[in-house]
Amino acid sequence: MIKGFDNDKYINLQSEAIKKRISKFGNKLYMEFGGKLFNDLHATRVLPGFEHDAKLKMLLKLKNDLEMIVVINALDIKNKKIRADINLTYEEEVFRLIDKFKKYQLEINSVIITQYENNQATKSFINKLAKKQIKVIKQYKIKNYPHDVDLIVSENGFGKNEYAKTTKNLIVITAPGPGSGKLSAILSQLYHDHQRKIKSSYTKFETFPIWNLDVKHPVNLAYEAATIDLNDLNMIDFFHQKAYGIKATNYNRDLEAFPILNKLLETIYKKSFYQSPTDMGVNMAGFCIIDDNVVSDASKKEIIRRYYHTNINYQQDKSPKIHVKRLLKIIKDNKIDINLIKSIKIANDFSLKNNRICSAIEINENNVIIGKESNLLNSNSAVILNALKYFAKIDKNIDVLEPKVIALVQNLKNSLHYNDLSLDLKETLFALSVSANNSEVAKKAFNQIKKLSGLFLHRTAISSDSDHETLKNMEIRLTEEIII
Repeated sequence: MIKGFDNDKYINLQSEAIKKRISKFGNKLYMEFGGKLFNDLHATRVLPGFEHDAKLKMLLKLKNDLEMIVVINALDIKNKKIRADINLTYEEEVFRLIDKFKKYQLEINSVIITQYENNQATKSFINKLAKKQIKVIKQYKIKNYPHDVDLIVSENGFGKNEYAKTTKNLIVITAPGPGSGKLSAILSQLYHDHQRKIKSSYTKFETFPIWNLDVKHPVNLAYEAATIDLNDLNMIDFFHQKAYGIKATNYNRDLEAFPILNKLLETIYKKSFYQSPTDMGVNMAGFCIIDDNVVSDASKKEIIRRYYHTNINYQQDKSPKIHVKRLLKIIKDNKIDINLIKSIKIANDFSLKNNRICSAIEINENNVIIGKESNLLNSNSAVILNALKYFAKIDKNIDVLEPKVIALVQNLKNSLHYNDLSLDLKETLFALSVSANNSEVAKKAFNQIKKLSGLFLHRTAISSDSDHETLKNMEIRLTEEIII
């Protein structure tokens, strides 16, 4: 992989920027953590060199000075809201986050339940937290939030909420997903701190859009593509430009919310800390790009991948047509060439010419490998084995799977009444791992698996859920299209 982003520089710069922000406003900082704390695969795709655990490593540098608060909306507990990308309920994701924090010895302050309701689902959730010795803080609905500022910033507004007592300089506020109420939870804490004469402040940590890249920079366009369901639009932060004469990129929702948020902060503190939404942020990612061409190219490819993914979802009635149209508009308006992902055209041309489903994987600019659908292997399995043979320098005519292992898997599938006896990708990798015990050739191929991470694979049919999961776990970037 050619790197376009300096991960070590990012960890150091970002942690130092947070330390400076802590000391700027009174040594207690509530940091609203946007996006994914763990496994930010979008960032790894658009910023080659960004490591999936970069944000975690950055927080671990601040570990002695921070505590974690997780925020969840009571309605999301009651309605069993799902995080579609990981297929967990918001409630389950809270417990997954707690387990992760414990694993890395990040101190957990509490779980804040916003818009608290006294129902059975919420009671059960609180009982589960109690068994893990996690403190629960209840925050209540406030009429006309966020518009009735005088009510909100009063004893009958934030004053009704319970207060999470904090002891560290940095309080990281995270959530299982969007709409959990992180910002309202922080504002309530700021109100209560102010009542107790504790100096504290607020900042927002988000990686995208990157404020010091142009609105139309491919990295920022890839953020629009990633949030197509939210209809987020990159915009010039006109507040920042007016205050400082500097162009900065932000997005529509933050710009719309800023006047209300700023008014709430001014009402609490009787003064303004920030002149713009960009001021509120603390993102240093833009300073760590070391090759703009590399990140631009990667971001364009990510937009193309999102388009294909969303188009398949539309065909399966999982996404509306408008999402496909928006992505296509980003591609056309910014003259992004679909052929940047070389595996797409090569796989499509092969399938049209041979009337056969295939998969193609792009090894590099000059080398795309094809795998064909057969009675033994589906095309994803075939192309992955061919790619592993390429990296292991094994002749393409040599079989790396032992025939008896394939036969055992197919016999099992037959006895379980599977309609399709060909091995899917997960089954193929299991078969390869078994074959590697007895075959040096299979072992050589097996040892190349990590080299496939980050490669683009195009299939001319819709893959199974199992293949989707396996390719995602392998960090292979999949595009699909029904050709025949």
